[in-house]
Amino acid sequence: MVQHPEVLWAQRSSETEDEKNILYVTVNLPDIVENSLKFDLTSTSISFEAKAGKPEEGKDFAFNLDFFDEVVPELSLKRLTSRSFNLTIRKKTKKAEYWPRLTKEKVKNAFLKTDFSKWVDEDEQADTKEEPEDDMGGMGGMGGMGGMGGMGGMGGMGGMGGMGGMGGMGGMGDMGGMDFEKMMAQMGNMGGASGSGAPAAAEEEEEGSDDEGPPPLEDAEPTK
Repeated sequence: MVQHPEVLWAQRSSETEDEKNILYVTVNLPDIVENSLKFDLTSTSISFEAKAGKPEEGKDFAFNLDFFDEVVPELSLKRLTSRSFNLTIRKKTKKAEYWPRLTKEKVKNAFLKTDFSKWVDEDEQADTKEEPEDDMGGMGGMGGMGGMGGMGGMGGMGGMGGMGGMGGMGGMGDMGGMDFEKMMAQMGNMGGASGSGAPAAAEEEEEGSDDEGPPPLEDAEPTK
C-alpha cells in the first residue's frame, strides 16, 4: 500500500532578488532507498515516489502536488540525506507578497504541513538571517536540478560537528562557575608561599653553618 510521506514547507519572497524568492520543501522521510527515488519537478507541479526503511521492511511512499504559481525547475536545488529529501525551489514571479498556500487548489492535505523551523512572517523577512541547515549547507554548489548523482554525499559537512564544541570555548572564562581571577590570585599566592620558604631554609642553613664548621684555630704560643 502506497503512503503519503510528511511534506513540510516554508517560503521567502522578494520583488527584486531572485535568490530570496523561494520555497523550502522537505519530504520528511528517513532511510529513502536512493535507487528507488523517482522525482519530477515541473514549472507547475511536483511528484515524488520512493521506498523507505530497512530493506526487509521497506514501504512505498508517493505524492503529487500542483503549485499555487509557477516555479523555475532549472534554478532549483535538491539534496537527499538519511533523514529527508530537501528542496529549495525558485519561484518564477518576483513578488513581495507570500503565496497564500503551496498548492493550486485550496484543499486540506493531511500530510502537508508548515515547516516552522524555517518559517518567518512576511513582514519579518528583512530581519531574518538565513543560516545553512545541517543537511543543506552544501546545496549552493549542487548546480541545479540536473541528475541525482550529486545528491548522496554530505560534502564537507562532516567537519561541522566540531564547530559545536568551539561554541563552548566562550564559556571557559567562568571555568564551571569558578572566578577565574580569584583562581589565578590563589595560584600566585601559592607560588609566593613556595618561594618564600626557600630563602628561609637557606638562612637557617647559613646560620647553622657557624655551629657545624670546624673550630677556629687558637693562637700558637711563642716558642721559647
